[in-house]
Amino acid sequence: MEPQREKTNTCGTICLKYLLFLFNILFWLAGGAVLAVGVWTLVEKSDYIGLLNSGLYSASAYILIAAGAIVIVTGIIGCCATLKEMKSLLIVYLVLLLCIFLLEVIAGMLAYINYRELDDDLTQNLKVNMQQKFQQPGEEGFTRAVDKLQQEFMCCGSHNSSDWRDSVWIQAEDNERLVPDSCCKTPMNLCGRRDHPSNIYKVEGGCIMKLEEFILSQLYILGAVGIGIAFLQLVGMMFTCCLHQNLTEEPK
Repeated sequence: MEPQREKTNTCGTICLKYLLFLFNILFWLAGGAVLAVGVWTLVEKSDYIGLLNSGLYSASAYILIAAGAIVIVTGIIGCCATLKEMKSLLIVYLVLLLCIFLLEVIAGMLAYINYRELDDDLTQNLKVNMQQKFQQPGEEGFTRAVDKLQQEFMCCGSHNSSDWRDSVWIQAEDNERLVPDSCCKTPMNLCGRRDHPSNIYKVEGGCIMKLEEFILSQLYILGAVGIGIAFLQLVGMMFTCCLHQNLTEEPK
């Protein structure tokens, strides 16, 4: 009976090694995806960060990049621990998985709590910032972000196009426009002289609503990715514990 017990343990260990190795491949790919999303957010959507007084959006992108890098390193450690059957390294790997899981839970709670703060930031400050900073000296980055926002989301003004009437730039004596040219459906120089619906975007809710929808959609994506990775981590922790137990019980 003893030889049969040893054979069963060996087969179980081999199966766990393959399962854990497969998990680490998936975990490594998930880390790469998270890292890519964080970099994409900073590179492609960095202009929108300048529209927000809150640093939550940019902080979230950096957290994603850091989390993705940690997940990739953890996956590599997991592969090495699995192939080498190193019990001490398996413990390190298990601790790293647990730490990442706890960080995800904390980050998710903070994102949920701070979303309302970000929403209030948009509602209270975007209109004032657009009126006071657009096309002003030293605010080239902000101006570029507003133009990109209005063109990409096909909107005009924070709430509606009439918000531009109180703009410092629009009220200037040498300005012939009623709205910025980026409000136009077909942007061209001085097209903002006409604010008729046939010429400019008249979106109910304005750019605030569009930007809120965009941020909310990003949160949904991040939430789905986070839940998927958290599930992988729970599976990985279970496999790691089982493999460590098998290696401990196997005869030398």
